[in-house]
Amino acid sequence: MTGNLYIVSAPSGAGKSSLVRALLEGDPHLRLSVSYTTRPPRPGEEDGVHYHFVTREAFLEMLGQGAFLESAEVYGNHYGTSQPWIEAELGRGHDVLLEIDWQGATQVRRIFPAAIGIYILPPSLEELERRLRDRGQDSAEVIARRLAAAREDMTHGLEYDYLVVNERFDLALADLRAIVRARRLAVDRQQVELADLLHRLIDPQASPTRAPDARSG
Repeated sequence: MTGNLYIVSAPSGAGKSSLVRALLEGDPHLRLSVSYTTRPPRPGEEDGVHYHFVTREAFLEMLGQGAFLESAEVYGNHYGTSQPWIEAELGRGHDVLLEIDWQGATQVRRIFPAAIGIYILPPSLEELERRLRDRGQDSAEVIARRLAAAREDMTHGLEYDYLVVNERFDLALADLRAIVRARRLAVDRQQVELADLLHRLIDPQASPTRAPDARSG
């Protein structure tokens, strides 16, 4: 059975990465696609864990070879998702999560129209600005640019299947888990997972297992 493909997007500072990390830690059946990027690592980031960090030349060579399911240029840096890896994981029945922006999500849906889109919103612009400033990684000019981009980015939220507001982290995480759980319980998947049970319950020719007589023994 082919796995589910989830797309999670959000404006910068909405808390997407923290939510995705917590979701993955609590769900061993969910795989994260590690994107390739030309941007330099941020403090604490590891190659192969947070991103595959490559040179611009190497990225463009992979792009020319058709290695990416989707790719985008954001703030002068390139990002891309490995198509062979995604297809292999889905083929093994694993659920895969893509942490990408709306541009990448649009590209992915052309190839995987059944992909499940989740967009994470901040509770307000003021809170989004506070989170960006608390990172301590960007100048005031960069933060202003990110806020302007965030407003444009959020206009694409209605293109997704689900909207999750990250006001309280625990509630937003519970919402993400509920979406993943509900999709796994959908009829098109359960009829495969529960084929034997459904056969025994529905087929009048199937021999039911006799329950032990409570009066015996």
